[in-house]
Amino acid sequence: MSPVGLAKLLAGLPKKVDPRLLVGFETSDDAAVYRLDDETALVLTADIITPPVDDPFLFGQIAAANSLSDVFAMGGRPIVALNLIGFPSSQLGPDVLAGMVEGALTKITEAGAVLAGGHTTDDEEPKFGLSVTGLVHPDRFWRNVGARPGDALILTKPIGSGVLFNANLKKWVSEAALAACVDALTTLNMTAAETLRRFDVHAVTDVTGFGFGGHAYEMATGSGVTFYIDTDRLPVLAEALEMYQRGVSTGVNGVNRQLIDAATDFGSLSAAHQELLVDPQTSGGLLVALPADQAEAAVTALTDAGVEHTRLVGRVEAATEPHALVFR
Repeated sequence: MSPVGLAKLLAGLPKKVDPRLLVGFETSDDAAVYRLDDETALVLTADIITPPVDDPFLFGQIAAANSLSDVFAMGGRPIVALNLIGFPSSQLGPDVLAGMVEGALTKITEAGAVLAGGHTTDDEEPKFGLSVTGLVHPDRFWRNVGARPGDALILTKPIGSGVLFNANLKKWVSEAALAACVDALTTLNMTAAETLRRFDVHAVTDVTGFGFGGHAYEMATGSGVTFYIDTDRLPVLAEALEMYQRGVSTGVNGVNRQLIDAATDFGSLSAAHQELLVDPQTSGGLLVALPADQAEAAVTALTDAGVEHTRLVGRVEAATEPHALVFR
């Protein structure tokens, strides 16, 4: 569903009435948060994707990392996961299904959670994801709103996976670039989240299907501020920009662009650079707003912890109508 269609759907749903529901769908946050008591809240999420790669094991790893990321983006710790599977059993054998589940299990285990079951349905094409439950303190969870003027913006993973997977269908992507892309997508956001808990985080989201621009737009508008992004600092997967320069795109770029277009100043960026900013990501990094005087220490801590692509990518200023995003 397009971002616009999703917004219309959510607008028609009843608003939360249970005071224990600390985060619902009002700001399109990454997960729901439900308070159990003064010390514990549940983080609840579900996500499912189609295969970006042919290898069942890697598909399972990517899908699991993508689903688990929503809990990390809320500052939570995953504890239990359920498989969500669509599978064309008349076309693919049980070894393919087993590979998907085995791949997912490696990432669930790495995250410190357990696989407790799931549900499989017949489908025309493979689909895989997880429903994940996590834990967080009810006073210490993160949201995708709350960025403040004066904050710095940090991104923890490179962008560009959407176009690389499409270009790979044409055999235009080198083995090294594709391997680096898959490595980024199968890397959990766990270490990044654990490291960021040492800082005064104001807002977080993970960059996924709406692209960097779409998720930055949601953060900025939800926080009532304007994000100024230094495009040269954005970490980009090898060969991704080149693929846009060669004319490759994705079926989602157009709707992602529609979401942000009226509220975005692209400056003098080339068409290829602009497309990269709305490139749909799978299992992308965390986009973080935190006090500017903590930014350098946070980048150093993340890098030292092994989150090697972390970059300081911009700043937050008071809202400048009509722009929520300014790219330079």
